[in-house]
Amino acid sequence: MRRAIAEAEVGDDVFGEDPSVRALEEEVGEIVGKAAALFVSSGTMGNQLAIACHTRPGDEVIVGEGAHPIWYESGAAAALSGVQFAVAGRGGLFTSGEMLEVIKPDGYYYPRTSLVCVENTHNRAGGRIFPQRDVVDLCQVARARGIATHLDGARIWNASVATGHTVAELAHPFDTASVCFSKGLGAPVGSALVGSRETIEKARRLRKMWGGGMRQAGILAAAARYALSHHRARLAEDHENARAFAALLADVDAARVPPVETNIVNVELSQSILAEEVARACHRSGIALNASAPHRLRVVTHLDVSRTEVEVAAKILRNAIHEASDRAATVRA
Repeated sequence: MRRAIAEAEVGDDVFGEDPSVRALEEEVGEIVGKAAALFVSSGTMGNQLAIACHTRPGDEVIVGEGAHPIWYESGAAAALSGVQFAVAGRGGLFTSGEMLEVIKPDGYYYPRTSLVCVENTHNRAGGRIFPQRDVVDLCQVARARGIATHLDGARIWNASVATGHTVAELAHPFDTASVCFSKGLGAPVGSALVGSRETIEKARRLRKMWGGGMRQAGILAAAARYALSHHRARLAEDHENARAFAALLADVDAARVPPVETNIVNVELSQSILAEEVARACHRSGIALNASAPHRLRVVTHLDVSRTEVEVAAKILRNAIHEASDRAATVRA
């Protein structure tokens, strides 16, 4: 990948003259099955451009519980597009029926529901895969009501490997989709927004307005293209490693691990143990993981983590949980 970066042919992408960026956009458009694509610096920018393109100030956007635009995008939808969110379903997934429950009735005193966003796989839910039958159904129902649809597909590559569906099949029901080249694919920077040519040209103007226009961005696009060519199939290894990690925690009394679908493991701790305390103990032992809730840890496997390292990490986490559990028991006593 570093060699591809060093050898990348570059131009000025603000003028549409960077050949490496243009090649990436054409390639990712074909992979995702959309007419056009726009290279952006992050998944947050891809999601926010989609929200801005599909809404107007005062509108409402339907998302699943714990959706990335609510939790991890710094309130950008309110600040940049002037929209609010309505949450459908539980655990990050929802059906068309649950979507209909939160769509506001017609009336000038209600916000206009203009967009539905689906996150696949779902980050906070532990890398859960959004069932495609539900995707197809809710997108059809939304379209019949004149509501646009967007796929937050930062980890759509994982969903594709896990389900056997192509990325194009998974993205087909949506008007737009954002896909990420870092995370599981391992590129240092970048995502893409895909959709119709009209939508992408609108997004291109907004990208520049928001300070996201880049000049010789081909060095980043070259890394993304390398990731697309070399790192997609190997995502299955990350899924296997995540399941192995979960299995090594199965007999820890003070923890519960929900079923693992892709490369994210949520570790639910007993109410007497603080996740931040366990995370700090792990960090001191050289293992980086996050507390995603007061009593929940989030563990992610990726191409820089071997099976041996997974086993070492699980052992360190087991010890940290046991020690935290013992301290909690001492306090109660």
